[in-house]
Amino acid sequence: QVQLVESGGGLVQPGGSLRLSCGASGFSLHNRAIGWFRQAPGKEREGVSCISSNDGSKYYADSVKGRFTISRDIAKNTVYLQMNSLKPEDTAVYYCAARGYYCSHYAPNFDSWGQGTQVTISS
Repeated sequence: QVQLVESGGGLVQPGGSLRLSCGASGFSLHNRAIGWFRQAPGKEREGVSCISSNDGSKYYADSVKGRFTISRDIAKNTVYLQMNSLKPEDTAVYYCAARGYYCSHYAPNFDSWGQGTQVTISS
């Protein structure tokens, strides 16, 4: 059974940092790409970052480039999203999702989703 569980969200001040984790079970990160998405109230779900399965290629939305870093620990079957220099506009529920080998920025291309973790950036 494929399962994804996010953790690490919270409330931080602007300029702060958070590290999100996405624990995967029921499959290996060797075989699935993992994407991070976020959805703010009243907005569509948007792709934030993705790491592919085969060579671990990484992709970022322009809005987070230079501030967010995606990584994975194959042994722990976990993907991380390190978020630095956080801004109020980063406030959203963050989801991780899995799909076939290659990354996509398009949410409907992902077939397995976690429950989400709230990230709030506020002073």
